[in-house]
Amino acid sequence: GHFFFTTFKPKKNIPEGSHQYELLKHAEATLGSGNLRMAVMLPEGEDLNEWVAVNTVDFFNQINMLYGTITDFCTEESCPVMSAGPKYEYHWADGTNIKKPIKCSAPKYIDYLMTWVQDQLDDETLFPSKIGVPFKRNFMSVAKTILKRLFRVYAHIYHQHFDSVMQLQEEAHLNTSFKHFIFFVQEFNLIDRKELVPLQDLIEKLTTKDR
Repeated sequence: GHFFFTTFKPKKNIPEGSHQYELLKHAEATLGSGNLRMAVMLPEGEDLNEWVAVNTVDFFNQINMLYGTITDFCTEESCPVMSAGPKYEYHWADGTNIKKPIKCSAPKYIDYLMTWVQDQLDDETLFPSKIGVPFKRNFMSVAKTILKRLFRVYAHIYHQHFDSVMQLQEEAHLNTSFKHFIFFVQEFNLIDRKELVPLQDLIEKLTTKDR
């Protein structure tokens, strides 16, 4: 398919030569070692906020790309609700523009969600790209909300579109990305356990082999 490298939203770039760029390179290098438990740990002497920020941007870019490959299959018709299997349905609210949760189709929900995440990542006061600019006191709670919401995109893809992912031969890519995501959020306790229930079996499968 021609749509392979289209991302769903524009990629969020980390400025080259910046400290965050170095951290991203460090993350990529340690991931290459294959030991995910080690790879997600806070590198010695680094700031936790900055490490979480760099990885959050990276997960946004990964999910952006993964969802971009299946947008043709995630439509108003195929996915009239944003679900993760028959038991879990998500309604969108961002607390500012939409205060009361609304029921909407998966493509609409994911569009709202990714646009909202992008707005957070582009906010210099929340995700400072300049060296020495401090993180806001509420940074970690914002990052947790971002990650909790990004998880829902993985959950939707796994539950509703895994056959398409397999057809496109993207399952290794999806599994590797999700596994990295889960190890990361587990390492720093960033997502409430009950939020992870829709993919509980998969999480156990992906994480037990590596204890």
